Amino acid sequence: GGGSRLRRQLESGGFAAGEYVKQLSQQSDGDRDLQEHRQRIQALSEETAQSLKRNVYQNYRQFIETAREISYLESEMYQLSHILTEQKGIMEAVTQALLLQADRDDPALGARRAAAADPFLPLSAKEAAASEEGRQRTLTTLLEKVEGCRDLLPESPGKYLVYNGDLVEYDADHMAQIQRVHAFLMNDCLLVATTLPNRRGAYRYDALYPLDGLAVVNVKDNPPMKDMFKLLMFPESRIFQAENAKIKKEWLEVLEETKRNRALSEKRRLEQEALPRPAPTPPESTNPFEEDEEEEEEEPSAEEEVVDLSLEWIQELPEDLDVCIAQRDFEGAVDLLDKLNEYLGDKPVSQPVKELRLKVDERVRQLTDVLVFELSPDRSLRGGPRATRRAVSQLIRLGQSTKACELFLKNRAAAVQTAIRQLRIEGATLLYIHKLCHVFFTSLLETAREFETDFAGNNGCYSAFVVWARSSMKMFVDAFSKQVFDSKESLSTAAECVKVAKEHCKQLSEIGLDLTFIIHALLVKDIKGALQSYKDIIIEATKHRNSEEMWRRMNLMTPEALGKLREEMRGCGVGNFDQYTGDDCWVNLSYTVVAFTKQTMAFLEEALKLYFPELHMVLLESLVEIILVAVQHVDYSLRCEQDPEKKAFIRQNASFLYETVLPVVEKRFEEGVGKPAKQLQDLRNASRLMRVNPESTTSVV
Repeated sequence: GGGSRLRRQLESGGFAAGEYVKQLSQQSDGDRDLQEHRQRIQALSEETAQSLKRNVYQNYRQFIETAREISYLESEMYQLSHILTEQKGIMEAVTQALLLQADRDDPALGARRAAAADPFLPLSAKEAAASEEGRQRTLTTLLEKVEGCRDLLPESPGKYLVYNGDLVEYDADHMAQIQRVHAFLMNDCLLVATTLPNRRGAYRYDALYPLDGLAVVNVKDNPPMKDMFKLLMFPESRIFQAENAKIKKEWLEVLEETKRNRALSEKRRLEQEALPRPAPTPPESTNPFEEDEEEEEEEPSAEEEVVDLSLEWIQELPEDLDVCIAQRDFEGAVDLLDKLNEYLGDKPVSQPVKELRLKVDERVRQLTDVLVFELSPDRSLRGGPRATRRAVSQLIRLGQSTKACELFLKNRAAAVQTAIRQLRIEGATLLYIHKLCHVFFTSLLETAREFETDFAGNNGCYSAFVVWARSSMKMFVDAFSKQVFDSKESLSTAAECVKVAKEHCKQLSEIGLDLTFIIHALLVKDIKGALQSYKDIIIEATKHRNSEEMWRRMNLMTPEALGKLREEMRGCGVGNFDQYTGDDCWVNLSYTVVAFTKQTMAFLEEALKLYFPELHMVLLESLVEIILVAVQHVDYSLRCEQDPEKKAFIRQNASFLYETVLPVVEKRFEEGVGKPAKQLQDLRNASRLMRVNPESTTSVV
């Protein structure tokens, strides 16, 4: 009540600290009241701090997820900006094509439009563009100014400088200034050169980008970062800053204009090449025997089919492919390629066809790169295996099933690894293992089903999936062993964890995939180590009890304790334990022998949960070694004890050990393994010598 009242008072909107302290001083009876009030405020402060900390921890994951979503959204906005820019270019190209058609219909109008100067060229470039010769001279001057570009940029007819200027390059991730560059825009490519220190007007070659694969994206001003634009050359991107907003606008407009002009000139060239050419007239021959040969040669030339590449959809195919790739319409792009391959399937390979193929192959490479990027682990791994189906199916249609298989499996490996890494390590090992097995084997099962769907007709890829499944299983076992075996968990916990993993592994048999032998092979070393470690613990405990052995009967004091021991021994498989109980609460057995029986049977039960054939000898040798410690102790005590009563008691314990415990161990081992153990039989048979001749001073072991 008092704490809630104080909290409400401090949280009120009109709270004034000075007035509150003044009022408190007047109302308090003395120093003690002030101290108590101070303690209440201090407790309230600590409680508030703890609550704030809990809220921060609770929302921490939400903060991370939000930041991740923002990053994804930023990436998608960049892609959307690129798509919009491409759409703008397409619309402007259509407008330009309509204008050209109008020029053909009305030459006078075309002449007036051609007379207008290009508004985007600077004065120096306009003067240079006055004639073809001037353009060539400008290009030659460029080659002299830029070191290392002469071999990469050969002089060719029709190549000329359109625009150039100084820019500053920035890092795309951190927006830090990288270097000052000078960009030279030609009618078919963009050259980027770095400024040479101490040499004014001299540059060194940095990069050359064809305009066909270049996209320009405006970067929104975000002071102090302003007057910037981005160049996209898949999969690379670079950010440049112009001197001012006007120059930035000129760069954006002249780049788009030059790209359009380049596309139109390329289209006109294809139209010219597609026109039928008149065959050259052969010279007259005076050889009368050539008439028959000419007739024979004329027959196939008459049958030879001229490939018609003037169809509208073929003329627009490269641009349509660019649009499909930019709009991420992968299915549409592959449909266009299939349509072209079907059309050219039985046609002769002429020079125009080869040139068209070269252009289309370049788009196929771009499409393949985009699909590969879609499947890369750097992309978002959300959505499960089905999210990769679109890119995988299109790669398979492009004849790249091997690459699709490799990338699909790499993507899923990264997804599984991320899912395992994001699992929180709980305090209880078994709880964590349940979560780990559920996440891993569910992912493996989903991946296998998706793989079967995507690669149904590619049997050669299934071996790659088996190899991938093995490597994924190794990753799972590493995480499993680190939590179960490296942390030195008890054998019972380890057995439960391995049992859970085996049960989940059997689920894969639904799709015909059995990885049980792989998980056995990967776990065998750790399980051997766990068995031997627990065996050593039992042996040490048995030796310690043996060293303090007094050979006295057990007095359990209460009937409840005796009943509990009966249940425990019945659980161990000892059904005739009642014949070893005496009057009241006495048990005619030594505490050492009873404790050894319970510990050995518990070890055997847990070990059988872990059992598989590779562990047979390790388990058997461990059992024999544990039993020998008790057998040798009883044998030694019989030979050394002089008191007749104690000797009779020891013989009774020996009888229980040999005639009850050892047969139970042997029977349970055979039930769990499926075959008898000769070593255990030999150990029990050897004990008969001691029972026949108990006075012998020779050890039976």
